[in-house]
Amino acid sequence: MKIIVGGAGNVGKSIVAYLSRGNNDVTVIDEDERKLSEVAREWDVMTLLGSVAHPDVLQKAEAGKTDLLIAATDSDEVNMVACQAARSLFDIPRKVARISARVYHRAAWSGLFGEHDIPVDLAVSPEFEIAAAIRRALQYPGISAAYPFAGRKLMLLSFRCPKKSPLLQIPLDHLERADPDLHIAVINIIRNGRGFIPGADDTFHAGDEINLLAAADDIEDVIHSFGLERKDNERVLIFGGGSITAYLAEALEDDDGISCRVIDEDPQSAAQLAEYLNNTAVFSGSVMSDVVLSEAGIADTDAAVAVTGEDKDNIIAAMIARKNGVENTFALVNSRSANTQMINVGDNILVDRTTITISAILKELRKVRLNNACTLGLSGEVWEIAVDGNSTLIGSTFAQLGLPKESRVCALIRKGETMLLPGEGEHIEEGDVLVFFTAPASIRRAEKIFA
Repeated sequence: MKIIVGGAGNVGKSIVAYLSRGNNDVTVIDEDERKLSEVAREWDVMTLLGSVAHPDVLQKAEAGKTDLLIAATDSDEVNMVACQAARSLFDIPRKVARISARVYHRAAWSGLFGEHDIPVDLAVSPEFEIAAAIRRALQYPGISAAYPFAGRKLMLLSFRCPKKSPLLQIPLDHLERADPDLHIAVINIIRNGRGFIPGADDTFHAGDEINLLAAADDIEDVIHSFGLERKDNERVLIFGGGSITAYLAEALEDDDGISCRVIDEDPQSAAQLAEYLNNTAVFSGSVMSDVVLSEAGIADTDAAVAVTGEDKDNIIAAMIARKNGVENTFALVNSRSANTQMINVGDNILVDRTTITISAILKELRKVRLNNACTLGLSGEVWEIAVDGNSTLIGSTFAQLGLPKESRVCALIRKGETMLLPGEGEHIEEGDVLVFFTAPASIRRAEKIFA
């Protein structure tokens, strides 16, 4: 696929990092030569100096031969103009725009984007998506990430298996016998940096990163069964200002029983946040200051969330919070692989900007009509596929599809009922919804099957 990415900042680099793993022809456009040099050094992509909103620059990037434009600069308005030029002048079929300002996402202005208006096929706010992901994780202490599927009936849960989990060394096909309340579909396990789809005889090991599906109503049972229980996150402290903090704090203000506080080093940003938020205490100062931390109530904090603009600052802030006795600490980073060693030292929950950003636009990257999708980073992707009346899949069994070895149908939703890990002999019917996992090496094969 030929893709143009506008913007080489944190968001743009997150997108490029993921796209470069696949068989994509990527061109990155930015007005900052230094940022382009950094991108070119790290990934095998073409770079072009200029504005992605300028027609002559798009022409140099061969926009007329491009399948997808992702306008991800720091300016919402530049991104909109880029999409307009892409459609009007070069007929680029799919256009994604980073739209960060909250005002553009209000329901009152939902008619702004469309084929006959501003031609943005998908408007994404990475800041909102990151805040939403953190909020979901805060709702389930012990879980590092939670992603909804099937209209929130199912939840994809990610967590690290604790050393004292009651389920260690129990073969997967014996799990429900050992724990009748546990109803899950294990998607994959990451062990010692390698992801794999477990078989019936495989067992959980301490330290495994587990990705599984469970009914939304069964999440508390999952937490209990794996021994993940922690006290509720009733008092949350956020490090850093900006849009992510504003989105997250505003959402937490709507959650009963949760108090939220913010430490922002920038006095002007802190003042703006204090004016915008209604029931959130905002403190201006350094997270390195014991006085500021004390004033912000670090001693009685249940969860600390570091979402500044710098990875290293987030990691340090999270580690300081843990040193002060905070049980749940979150650090936003731009690349999980780059910080694995340091993260393991701090035992923080990693909030991966790349994974969250790509999950928000993944539907536009695949040659399959998807209801929903998310990436599990280097280990694979999870797709939600609706089977309509025109599908050639109808009547086939899962065995007859010839699915790649490194993939599996994790759930089948039929007429409101959910089957986890349906058998290979199950026939596909019109109206079925499938939740499907594929490893990176099998994505192209899976696209051909489900296209």
